[in-house]
Formats: sequence, C-alpha cells, structure tokens
Amino acid sequence: MAHAEHGAGTPVDRSNVGVASGVEMFAGVLMLVIGLFHIVVALTALLGSSFYVVAGGYFFGANVTAWGWVHLALGLLVGATGAALLSRRHWARVTGIAIVAVSALGNFLFIPFQPLWSVLIIAVDVVVIWALATQLRGLPIARE
Repeated sequence: MAHAEHGAGTPVDRSNVGVASGVEMFAGVLMLVIGLFHIVVALTALLGSSFYVVAGGYFFGANVTAWGWVHLALGLLVGATGAALLSRRHWARVTGIAIVAVSALGNFLFIPFQPLWSVLIIAVDVVVIWALATQLRGLPIARE
C-alpha cells in the first residue's frame, strides 16, 4: 500500500485517491444532469402549464407556474454546484449534499404532477448524496 507522511509522522493512505476523484466526478456529472432535468421540468411548467394536471385538494399543487420557478432555481443551483464539484471546489462537496437533498424534497412534493419522473430524480439524488457522503468520509482532515 502506498503511504505518505502527513503532519507529525502520521501515514496517509494514498492508494484510493484515484477512486475518490472518480466518485467525485461521477457525482458532479450526475448533478449537471439533474440540473438539466430540473430546467426541462421548469420550462415545461412555465411555457406549457396545461401539461401538468393535479387532482384538486393537493396543498402544494396550487400554482404550476410557481413550481416552474422552483424547478428552474433548483436546476441552476444543482447544476452550478455540480460544475463547482467538477472544478474541485472543496465547498461543493458539503453544499452539494444540501442542495441535492433540497432537490429530492422538491421532487417529493412534485410527485402528484409527475410521479414516475419525480421518483426517478429522487433516486438519482440519493445516489449523488451517497457518492458525496462517501467521498467526504474518506478524506483526511485538512489542517491549514
């Protein structure tokens, strides 16, 4: 196993650095895709709001146009954070987990409009959260 000295003689395992980078890249690319999906849903809601139909009585379904703006904001945030993750910005790991969790919540609330689509995006969101959390867990503590 390849070890390097870190700090005061503490060995750090460098053999999995490539794997961690791959997982981070995987999460970043998925975040770009999720962002694009949100933007497609947003444009569909904003430009053709009659596409989405919900039975009466759903609390969060009052205004399809509002959902379009929510999905547009989520798409831009998730996509931008995914791009930052691909650019190896350290803040993007934790921020990515939080934003993708909000994406999953937004899609959960959007289930009455598009059930299959929403569940699919929630599943991809969970995969991204897992990838980023796994990445964070394996990193040594930075001391600067």
